[in-house]
Amino acid sequence: MSLTASVATAALAGSLLAGLPPSVGAPAEPAPRAERAPALEVRTVAKGLANPWDVQQAPGGRLLVSERDRARISVVRNGRRRTLADLSKLVWVSGETGLMSLAVDAAHRRVYACHGSSKGGNHVQVTRWRVDRKWKRLSGRRTMITGLPSTSGRHGGCRLLLQRQGPGLVIGTGDAAVGTNPRDLDSLGGKTLRIDRRTGAPMPDNPFAGGTGNRRYVWTYGHRNVQGLAQRADGTLWSVEQGSYRDDEVNLLVPGGDYGWNPVPGYDESVPMTDQALPGEQQDARWSSGESTLATSGGAWVSGRQWGDLDGTLAVAALKASEVIFLAFTDDGALAQVTRPEELTGFGRLRSITAARNGDLLVTTDNGSDDRVLRVSPR
Repeated sequence: MSLTASVATAALAGSLLAGLPPSVGAPAEPAPRAERAPALEVRTVAKGLANPWDVQQAPGGRLLVSERDRARISVVRNGRRRTLADLSKLVWVSGETGLMSLAVDAAHRRVYACHGSSKGGNHVQVTRWRVDRKWKRLSGRRTMITGLPSTSGRHGGCRLLLQRQGPGLVIGTGDAAVGTNPRDLDSLGGKTLRIDRRTGAPMPDNPFAGGTGNRRYVWTYGHRNVQGLAQRADGTLWSVEQGSYRDDEVNLLVPGGDYGWNPVPGYDESVPMTDQALPGEQQDARWSSGESTLATSGGAWVSGRQWGDLDGTLAVAALKASEVIFLAFTDDGALAQVTRPEELTGFGRLRSITAARNGDLLVTTDNGSDDRVLRVSPR
């Protein structure tokens, strides 16, 4: 079976939306590294940054970069950086929370950001702006969703993904280190959420859309700290999640799925990342780090024949392990191969990874000073 995802059928799409899904089964053991992975060229396209959380493409060869603690959005073009917006008066910064993920709707010149806020108490929210034609100024600020929990700043999430079809905006959140949040459907913490990017309303096909309160926004629940989101060519949604002292995870997201994180009473991190002793069905990870965590963060699907055996893999950035791992999955989501290119080591902590339009990968380092945006190309 090809490792590159095929187009999802209407029947599959219907089955994914038909109620609470069964467990997807345990992940396969990683296979040896691929032997025909291409050599990689790594170039620095921006430097002098501090904790860049995300990088996204904008029109005209521009890159948008967010810096967590500086609360600054920059435009990078031809190796030069300029400030698009200083959001330090808007963004609450504490620990892991600050200015985090970005999403760019180029067709409508809109920029979305996930960030901390202290208005009405510390929390995380998603804000949208309109950009002028020269990408020099933001205006028309609008809050899309608010109240994502973040008390101390620990486990604030927060990853954004614009779905390719329809108006869906997917949001991955952290549990705020509060044990009851992940399985409480009326808490927005420890979840993936879907909203209408135009209005901020819950998407009408969300699995709990017929309910009341916050559960209307919920796509999946039972997560610890969602750091990455990626949509495969077949339309399926995948998350990258940080584990406790064990078991970073890559998950295939199925609507209404419970991913099994329930660290109660208190915040007991000795419990399994996916606790199969809980009531109901829990979704097992499609890849897990096992006992030694990598501190996985952003993820992006790799596309293009120039990538050889890495075409169709999920590239995942790792903070603690300071590497990028490429995970190959079969069409039905079983792990088939793990590749760790040496060219992507030696840069320190790696936070975000984004697929560029030409197939290159854009990667941010997160070392705290003199951080960079890297462009990775197969030779």
